[in-house]
Amino acid sequence: MSMPEYETLKQLVEAAAEDVAKAAGGNKAAGTRVRKSMQQIKSAAQDVRKKILEGRDETGGGGEGGDGGDEGGEKE
Repeated sequence: MSMPEYETLKQLVEAAAEDVAKAAGGNKAAGTRVRKSMQQIKSAAQDVRKKILEGRDETGGGGEGGDGGDEGGEKE
């Protein structure tokens, strides 16, 4: 099963790696790029989360059973 949302997330993280290293070394411009990348990564991670919840809801899995999941305050 392929999940394009997850592949996008992985690509964004990989693309940010070089700038993260530069920012850790004190490069302020790289730090700015990393912060922008982190916003994109956050959005992509939310897309993955939504896709997983859709799959769970379609299959009926994970509903009840006290597994410590995300029941309750779901914010979308």
